[in-house]
Amino acid sequence: MGMTLLRDRLDADLRRLFDLSLPEYEILVRLSENDGRLRMAQLADAMAHSRSRTTHTITRMEHAGLVERADSAEDGRGKVAILTDKGMDLLRTAAPFHVTGVREYLVDLVAREDFAAVGQVFNAVSDYLVGCHPAIEMREPPAS
Repeated sequence: MGMTLLRDRLDADLRRLFDLSLPEYEILVRLSENDGRLRMAQLADAMAHSRSRTTHTITRMEHAGLVERADSAEDGRGKVAILTDKGMDLLRTAAPFHVTGVREYLVDLVAREDFAAVGQVFNAVSDYLVGCHPAIEMREPPAS
């Protein structure tokens, strides 16, 4: 529940201050970390979102002038999301406020040793899930 509340609060802050959702902010960050461009499929994977959800979000962002889409120069088959100057400017403006929110709503509330423990837990979870992805078989619900 804490993670949901945290994400909801960060999302609300970004929407109120910048008319930007948390997933849109995350897309701007991912693009900025990858020289301003990323294949749509890679972006969806990096966000752990479906390709259709990512496409829908990129379409909204494209209408707002934050990103553009182009054919992949590598093979011409895939599409690439490209960060625009307007998108980069918005990211530069929003990032300090987002970081302040993360500090206020999470970092400043938790002791250093608790963060270390949480880090160890998520490293174990990540190692397991990355190690068996995508080979994880969907578990069936228990028979009733």
